[in-house]
Amino acid sequence: MAKNSLIHTQTQTQVQTQTLSPQQVMVARMLELTAIEMEDKIRSEIIENPALEQIEPENNHIEEQEALNDYAAETANSADDYRNEDDIPDYNGWEYHSYSEKAEDIPVSAATSFGETLLEQLRELTLDEKEQAIGEYIIGSLDDDGLLHKPLSEIEDELIIYHGIDTNEEFIMRILRMIQTFDPPGIGARSLKECLQLQLRRMGHDETSLHMRLLTNYYDEFTHKRWDNLPNRLNVSEETLKEAIADIARLNPRPGAAMSESLGYNRQQIIPDFVAEINGEQISIQLNNMFIPELRVSNDYCNMLDEQLKSGTAEHKAAAQFLKQKIEAARGFISAIKQREQTLLETMYGIAQWQKEFILSGGDETLLKPMILEDIAKLTGYDISTVSRVSNSKYIQLPWGIFPLKYFFNDAVTTADGRERSIRELYQCLQELIDAEDKENPLTDTELTEKLKEQGFTTARRTVAKYREHLRIPVARLRKE
Repeated sequence: MAKNSLIHTQTQTQVQTQTLSPQQVMVARMLELTAIEMEDKIRSEIIENPALEQIEPENNHIEEQEALNDYAAETANSADDYRNEDDIPDYNGWEYHSYSEKAEDIPVSAATSFGETLLEQLRELTLDEKEQAIGEYIIGSLDDDGLLHKPLSEIEDELIIYHGIDTNEEFIMRILRMIQTFDPPGIGARSLKECLQLQLRRMGHDETSLHMRLLTNYYDEFTHKRWDNLPNRLNVSEETLKEAIADIARLNPRPGAAMSESLGYNRQQIIPDFVAEINGEQISIQLNNMFIPELRVSNDYCNMLDEQLKSGTAEHKAAAQFLKQKIEAARGFISAIKQREQTLLETMYGIAQWQKEFILSGGDETLLKPMILEDIAKLTGYDISTVSRVSNSKYIQLPWGIFPLKYFFNDAVTTADGRERSIRELYQCLQELIDAEDKENPLTDTELTEKLKEQGFTTARRTVAKYREHLRIPVARLRKE
């Protein structure tokens, strides 16, 4: 046999994988739901399972509650990531409980939100379950302007990690193209350039039109108003070019923001999932359960099961099996709700504990600490995917306003003396420098870099330019008055 012949060998490796139980899967899916979505979920479950019924306010069945608590303890023991009450850390100076009173204190609006309007358009398409899920995730990833700044590769990773959806960038792009056909025009664009191009195409401009050629081939000249040589390059008159530029200037660079305004959308129309109250140094975190009915297993169904079991015939045994399945499903559903509530509260507490200084300060952004999903996962004992599910699409009402939980997550910036400071603190400092600049001689990115360095932020000029763009602040020459 030749020396360079291939030698085929077989090796055996042991790979450890975690398989979630049906109960854990149910809890995980519930964690992703907001308070209103959870209400809809419960209403649907009551309709589908006659063994599940709502407890009227005047009724309180202690025996049933004790039985459910025993069941919850049994299921919690089999769940690695969802623990029982004995595992809740003893946090001194903190409280958390359900919030089901003072409905007038919760800002509620009948207005349809920006995201809901897009989801309604998504539901009008004929999509399978996977396509629908990816579409909903893309819509949830849009910023307030309706633009998608998250790379498709990142969405691909998050879908498989957090939702178990195996896909690729090409498939995600196909769903994104569908969303880009929604109203208002420009929704789902990945840049301002693409946003304007989408609107032009909706108006009937093809790739050969002057407007599209101007954006496609001379976008940098267009945004920086370097128009002197464009008539010759585009082979049009100056007047024709000015008309095209005026048409583009009338397009909407923020379709999502305009849509929210037309719907009367603002923070006060968001229904919070948590409510926080401050009393001195004590922070009370409450779960907003005012929309979620209290449930129990139907006594009638339990009695029917007993009767069928006593009979002993084959027909009655089949009926008993059906009743037992419904009762077990009802118990499991109620247990999942309780596990959801516990997980939500513990995770929210962990976030509030990490950002305690910010909350007690009344909203001083300079006191926001750098915080990522892994920090809260380590603090609470839950895994990162659980923290992500809790943090996504959830809001908390603080005494001075309502904030998405994602607001509290931010990267760290290392200062010259080695300290870690929140990137939002850098943003605020950058904004203050620009607000205070001489408008006749605005600060260049290089000058901003030097001034940030004086305040302890050592960062490159290119990075400062990126931060400035993130704040939607134009370059110095466009800020000049």
